[in-house]
Amino acid sequence: MHPIPTDSDPFRRLVAIMAALRAPDGCPWDREQTHATLKQYMIEEAHEAVEAIDSGDDQDICEELGDVALQVVFNAQLAAEQGRFTIDDVMQAICVKLIRRHPHVFGEEQAATAADVLKNWEVIKKAEKAEKAAESGEPKSVLEGVPRSLPALHRSHRVQEKAARVGFDWPSASEAFPKVEEELRELQQAVQNESPTEVAEEMGDLLFALVNYARLSGMRAEELLHQAVNKFESRFRAMEGRIQESGQAIEQLTLEQMDAVWNEIKRKQL
Repeated sequence: MHPIPTDSDPFRRLVAIMAALRAPDGCPWDREQTHATLKQYMIEEAHEAVEAIDSGDDQDICEELGDVALQVVFNAQLAAEQGRFTIDDVMQAICVKLIRRHPHVFGEEQAATAADVLKNWEVIKKAEKAEKAAESGEPKSVLEGVPRSLPALHRSHRVQEKAARVGFDWPSASEAFPKVEEELRELQQAVQNESPTEVAEEMGDLLFALVNYARLSGMRAEELLHQAVNKFESRFRAMEGRIQESGQAIEQLTLEQMDAVWNEIKRKQL
């Protein structure tokens, strides 16, 4: 048995629980995990936290944030067992970073608006990256810091934001829209050419251009697509329900029959 302190602060209690789970006589599943096997859970828990935030349910948000915190503590415990770093090192590092990147709060810099804060943040990050690049001998880029594992629409938005902060951007959304039309024409030409390789490339270019237009319009393509998927799912489920109520099975209907029900539901939802 591993006695867990009840008089310590909740964070230290979580750290103690995680250490107990990883102990030789702890949980077999927890003991088998590595940084690599935990990656999927880090991603899943972050997405579940975002979904809880979207729901507006405080109990769900609280629970899902706890699950995200667990992933941080879990990975830090693995590193501590190997003598690489501890959870205290993780917390200390983020404290130092936050103070360094907020000189307008903890120093003498001035930042009256959120835009000023982002500008200062990028300058500081650029200096940090340059220092790391000099130490490692690797070339630096303003696009560094955007994880490749991000969902593609989100990653596109972040890459475009970073390029924009050094002036590589369309002046406005209206001036970016012709690029969307250009990419659509190129996709249509690829389809006519019956070239799967060209179609795939041009489809990606069109999506990237649409993300750019959405960003310059003050929107996020990732959220817009989620909304579109949610709308489709809602209408599809309503169509299924309507068909079931009629005593039919959806698999038995033709596309035309399903379309008729779909359009009826769509008219009522507008």
